[in-house]
Amino acid sequence: EITMKTLTKIGLISLACAVTLFAGSAPKAYPEGELGKLVKTGEDILNNTDTHPLTKDLVGNKLQCKNCHLQGADGKPGTADGISSFIGTAAAFPAWSKREKTVQTLQNRSNNCFMRSMNGKRPIIDTDASVAIAAYITWLSEGIPMKMNHKGPWSEHNTKLYPKNVKKFNAIQKKATHANYVNGEKIYASKCASCHGANGEGITGAFPPLWGKNNKGEWLAYNTGAGMSKIDKAAAWVQSNMPLHQGGTMSDQETADVVLYMNAQERADFDLQKMLLPEDK
Repeated sequence: EITMKTLTKIGLISLACAVTLFAGSAPKAYPEGELGKLVKTGEDILNNTDTHPLTKDLVGNKLQCKNCHLQGADGKPGTADGISSFIGTAAAFPAWSKREKTVQTLQNRSNNCFMRSMNGKRPIIDTDASVAIAAYITWLSEGIPMKMNHKGPWSEHNTKLYPKNVKKFNAIQKKATHANYVNGEKIYASKCASCHGANGEGITGAFPPLWGKNNKGEWLAYNTGAGMSKIDKAAAWVQSNMPLHQGGTMSDQETADVVLYMNAQERADFDLQKMLLPEDK
C-alpha cells in the first residue's frame, strides 16, 4: 500500500535529483614537488580565506571560499555535488562573463570573488595567492576534457544546474510581495537560524554568517556586488545546497521566500574602485 508518507518521500527525492547532479570527485593524489605544494596552499586558502597569511588582508568579512564552494564527501572545498562545485571548472576557461562583459581567465574569475563575496580587495594576477587558488581549482579538473564556455564562467556541471534555475527563480521573485518576505522570515527561523543564527551572525568556526556586522562594526558576509546578493542567483544556489546535506528538499516557493528575507537584511555596498589594489586601478 502506498501511503501519503511514501509519496512525500518520493516527491522529495525527485526534487533533490532535479536540482543536484553528481559532480565528480577530487583526484586521488596531489601532484608531486612544488606543484603539489602550491595545490595544497590553494586548498588551505579556500578553507581558511579570512585567516590565511596570503589572503587575510584581502578579505573584508568573516567568510571562507568553502562557505559557497562546499566540501564534498572527501572533505575538500569545491567537491560537493550542488551548484558551485569546482569539479570541471578549470576546463571551462577562458570563459565569457556577462557581468564583467569580457572573456575571463580562471584567475580573473576567482580573484573577482574577493571583491564581491569576500567584500575585500582583488588579488593581483600571478601573485602567490592568485596562482595557488587557480592551481587547486585546476587540480580538481584533472582528466576532464577542455570545453571553453561561451555562455558563462561555469563548468559543464554547473551549466546544467545554474542558468535554468536562475531563470526559474527570476520569474518567481518578480511576483514577490510582503507576504513572501514574512513567510521567508518564518522559514529562516525554522530551517536556517539554528546554523546561521537568528540575526544572520553564523556560528564561528562552524557555520558562516549571512548578513550584518559584529560588535566591532565589521561586516560579516557578502556585499551587494556578490552573486549571492541577487535573489534569483542566491535562490538557485540555496535550493541546490541547503539545508546542509539536504539540498533539493525545499520547494521553489520556500526557497524564493527565504532568500527574499535573507537578502533584505543589511550588508555592505559594492564599490568597484574601492575593491581594487593600486596596481589594478
